[in-house]
Order: sequence, then C-alpha cells, then structure tokens
Amino acid sequence: MALIVHKYGGTSMGSTERIRNVAKRVAKWARAGHQMVVVPSAMSGETNRLLGLASELAPSAAKTSYYRELDMLAATGEQASSAMLAIALQAEGMESVSYAGWQVPVRTDTQTHQTCRLQRVRHLFIQELQLLNISVIWDIP
Repeated sequence: MALIVHKYGGTSMGSTERIRNVAKRVAKWARAGHQMVVVPSAMSGETNRLLGLASELAPSAAKTSYYRELDMLAATGEQASSAMLAIALQAEGMESVSYAGWQVPVRTDTQTHQTCRLQRVRHLFIQELQLLNISVIWDIP
C-alpha cells in the first residue's frame, strides 16, 4: 500500500458533477489499497471572483495586513471544495475527512502558495492517516 497525493485544479473541481468524478477517481485508488491524500483547488473561477470582490473594497495604499486578508479570503474557496469532495467521497462509500492546512503537519519550502514545494510531512500524521482511507487537505502552508 502506497501513500498517494493527488492535486486537483479548479477546472477538475468546477462543478458538483466534476467533484463527483474526482471522488470516483480517488475512491478507485483507495479501493485498490492505497492511502490517499487529496489537495483540491477552489472551484473554477471562485478565487478570481472572491479576489475581485476584495479589490472593490481595497484600501488605496495596501499594507501587509491587506495581503494576509487576501490569503484568508482565497482559502475559503479551497475550504468549500475540500468539504464538498469529502462529502462526495462519503457518497462513494469511502471514509474521508477534510482538513485545513494548519491542521496538518506539512511543511513547504516557502510561504508563497503558488510556487511552494513539499518538504516534509510529520511521520506521526502519516500514522494517523492510516486510520482513514482518504484525507482531503486545503491550503497547505
């Protein structure tokens, strides 16, 4: 049994039908005996929609705190996708749980989410994952 990490982009998560298709793909791997970790993006267009709303409210001179709030806002789309994917996996008969990135001991090489590379996952968390078939994670730090 291997630990497999799948990343699905916004187009793959773009509708409930597409989320259901992702769930079927992930469930197939899990039924084959693999331990699955899935990292979905927000639904297609959702991040742009949210950031567009924020830009209408943006201060004239943006400070660091403004960019922090943009990260918080953008993460809500990923949170929704993760929860919906976990629900779709449960409908496929698979035990699944969604986690926020801060709940998972995953470390990357940078805080810039668009360019980060996975550095390590704490061993204890991998052991905890063995109790579940599938974990869905959003916003890996």
